[in-house]
Amino acid sequence: MSEIQKNVEAASEKYSSGFTKGHLALPPAKKYLVLTCMDARIDPAQAFGIELGDAHVIRNAGASAQDALRSIVISQQLLGTQEIVLVKHTGCGMLTFTNEDAYALVDKNLGPDATAEAKSRNLDFLPFPEVDSAVESDVKYIKATKLVPDSVAISGWVYHVESGKTSRVV
Repeated sequence: MSEIQKNVEAASEKYSSGFTKGHLALPPAKKYLVLTCMDARIDPAQAFGIELGDAHVIRNAGASAQDALRSIVISQQLLGTQEIVLVKHTGCGMLTFTNEDAYALVDKNLGPDATAEAKSRNLDFLPFPEVDSAVESDVKYIKATKLVPDSVAISGWVYHVESGKTSRVV
């Protein structure tokens, strides 16, 4: 067992020994979802005031609305969320490369078969050159899709990893 796996096991034992929230309902109590980046410097519960059972938290590279759409639809249509809070962040890795760069890394590190598979799947790594405009673009993407009702409140934010503050963009 790896050290990471041992840590997961030990943390689970400690957490479950005092766990008292098993009664929480499946749908989020506050009927909203947060879409944010998978960056390890973001603690959504702490940074955005989310208690266990309050909200769905969807995380992916760059807080991509396109990548998260399946989860957004499930959250809303099956579990009743009625608001979306999209949060990207400063210093995001998605600012540091292009699709061409990502394909070159796949080819170098994983080989031509992996590159061919990525291309056959039309894999878009969804990088972006600027945070605020990427927030605006993703909010527009969500508002434009027929898979999210017009009645859903949608806001877009930037979390500043340097200070821990979050500022509204749209």
